[in-house]
Amino acid sequence: MFRAIPLTLAWLLAAAVLTVPVRADAGNVATPGNFKGHGFDQCVAPTQKAMNAWLRSSPFLAVGIYISGDSRGCRTQPNLSQKWVATQLRKGWRLLPITLGPQASCHPSFPRYGNDPTINPRPGQAGTYRKARRQARREATKAVAAAQALGIVKRSTLWYDLEGFDVTNRRCRESAIAFLSAWTTRIRALGYVSGVYSSAGSGIKMLDDARVNRPDKVVLPDRIWIARWDGLANTRTDYIRDDGWLPGGRMKQYRGGHNETWGGVTINIDSNWLNLGKGMFARPVSHCDGVDVDHPAYLPLAAGTSETALVKALQCLLKEKGRYGGRLHGRYTAKTAAAARQWQTDHGFAARDTWTRTHWMSLLADGPARVLKFGSAGEDVRRVQRALKAAGASAKLKITGRYTKRTTNAVKSWQASVGQTANGIVVGRTWRALRAGRR
Repeated sequence: MFRAIPLTLAWLLAAAVLTVPVRADAGNVATPGNFKGHGFDQCVAPTQKAMNAWLRSSPFLAVGIYISGDSRGCRTQPNLSQKWVATQLRKGWRLLPITLGPQASCHPSFPRYGNDPTINPRPGQAGTYRKARRQARREATKAVAAAQALGIVKRSTLWYDLEGFDVTNRRCRESAIAFLSAWTTRIRALGYVSGVYSSAGSGIKMLDDARVNRPDKVVLPDRIWIARWDGLANTRTDYIRDDGWLPGGRMKQYRGGHNETWGGVTINIDSNWLNLGKGMFARPVSHCDGVDVDHPAYLPLAAGTSETALVKALQCLLKEKGRYGGRLHGRYTAKTAAAARQWQTDHGFAARDTWTRTHWMSLLADGPARVLKFGSAGEDVRRVQRALKAAGASAKLKITGRYTKRTTNAVKSWQASVGQTANGIVVGRTWRALRAGRR
């Protein structure tokens, strides 16, 4: 990540900013939150056009952004703003806000500019590396100010980028770990989650050794970001033990700087695999006070049908859409049929007394046309899964609200069957075809 060239921003707001309410988008969510999937980081935050193209066509759903730190490789960020952050979060991107401030005193490439301090390696009379800790508290305060200025809300993870260094250099190592301990303490006190990025063989190993050998002496970060360019999209490395920061506390940068092109846009990136929090977590949703709308198949319905559970699901869904006002009794009555015909007419279908798989797809897929891909989670994913079940998807596909590999493959298969690009990503044209009942 040292190759990446970061940004400058309103971190100049300093510690006093923290005592003043900072205007932020009230709709923003804590980031990255619970997430499992692919991410990338690149020095300068990409343009909105590039972010849109990569959202629609790349496998990535998380992006690293440099928000503060005097030692960042690029001190300006022409695209990064409060609006940029709010837009990405609204579209479904997970953000990884990064600070690259004082680096290990023994790192040969720092200070980078001459006016960016390194971590003070002097232990002091008490041997507590008081000056390094003071530096860290200042850096954490600036990072939170920068995050707040961008609308990155509390409970978000703020990552400290500590580039690889010689961990055999005692004072260099001990001052670095004192710095990271104080960073974590201050970040937590300000309402954010502490993350640390470093190379597997230096900073991360240092933290893992401290976790095992002196947990009472070091304040460990909540999450770690392992730099290990082994080409493996997982969170493992032989440099640290298998039980640290698991489950849900690790991500790994598994490939260094390289160009990738998606949607006609080329960006030089590092590739990452994230498995944070609860991973692909979809909160349970109740429909009509407990009516089950998730079924292994959505069969045709007509007057006199014996599929009472399916009829009740239909009644519930039509009720939620404002088409049905009757009781949820599971019988395909004249009132139910009238509501079904109304839906058919309103959505461009011929009015019929029967309810077919095509109609099921239209109803089940109805709603916002958000971009979904591997790593997405929530009720929008359930809508896709239900619509695919109505289209005849394999029994192996479950309605979970988690966009796993199995869902990706089901989407690909359906896309191929209706003549769309089979990339496993749900975009506007995918939603339109699902709502049209194509199968």
